[in-house]
Amino acid sequence: MISIIGAGPGGLTCARILQKYGIPVTVYDRDPHPRARNQGGTLDLHADDGQLALREAGLLDEFFALARPEGQEMRKLDPAGVLLEHHVPAEGELFKPEIDRGQLRGLLLDSLEPGTVRWGSALESVELPGRLRFADGTTVDTDLVIGADGAWSRVRPAVSAAVPGYSGITFLEAWFDDVENAHPELAALVGQGSAMAADGDRCLFAQRNSGDHIRVYVIQRLPADWVGSRDTPEIRARLLDAFSQWSPSMLRMITDNDGPYVDRPLYVLPVPHTWERTPSVTLLGDAAHLMPPLGVGVNLAMLDARELALALAGSSSLVEAVEVYENSMLPRSEKVARRLENGAEGLLEID
Repeated sequence: MISIIGAGPGGLTCARILQKYGIPVTVYDRDPHPRARNQGGTLDLHADDGQLALREAGLLDEFFALARPEGQEMRKLDPAGVLLEHHVPAEGELFKPEIDRGQLRGLLLDSLEPGTVRWGSALESVELPGRLRFADGTTVDTDLVIGADGAWSRVRPAVSAAVPGYSGITFLEAWFDDVENAHPELAALVGQGSAMAADGDRCLFAQRNSGDHIRVYVIQRLPADWVGSRDTPEIRARLLDAFSQWSPSMLRMITDNDGPYVDRPLYVLPVPHTWERTPSVTLLGDAAHLMPPLGVGVNLAMLDARELALALAGSSSLVEAVEVYENSMLPRSEKVARRLENGAEGLLEID
């Protein structure tokens, strides 16, 4: 029996490919149901990793039916709102089209056999070699545990003592709804893809989502707990003070949002992050290599999922499969992590 912890893109991609090869698998997720919480903003799936995984899963055509190639548009502005650089995707450009996280998750969930995901299963710990202990007191014995449960993985401690550390950079998320009608100036400023501006100490990064939504990330160097008990007016006042030299058109990104801000301090795992091989437990995605959110996280998770599933399908034993997978995944993720080390700082820089 193979058990995957976490029904995110990585875990679901792995489950889909395993089922494609006739390998039984169960996915456990702590959420009570698939719509229990917002899945986050949009992401770009690259032709050389995320799309490769979807091709192996037999879902690439369905992905392109949902994806937004126009979302590859990128605008770079200055704090006054002056356009400095502008990438407009060419006709037929499909290297990294955008898709909402919720849409991607729905696509993957719908591809699985009924009952594959056990919702409301909050993992407490893994007891080697392969006993899953859940918060409700139940246990499950399994041959292989795949930790696809993100930054604060409950599977990771079974193989590694590493814990994520604060990067020094924090994201504050703001949401804008019905933007063409309610926020037309912001919609025009951002365009169909993303727009960003930085002054060396702070950055605004806006991202068009489907359904006429925009998400803005306010990026600063601040303590991880800076939001604390501050309410929305207090946070807004602090932001207006920090961005006091920015133009009114840019300040709309931090003053006109619909609803409260969402605090998202950035944590990363040590580089390199390795562990002594344990044939009954392995990790993928952020559980294995948590990095700054610079367009690689979901893509690497899905590539991990593809390689692990193919190793399991093509090996004579679980021991061999885990060895094949980790011998590929660990060096690759270290290389990318070293390239992106302190990469969130780069978002604040003025080129």
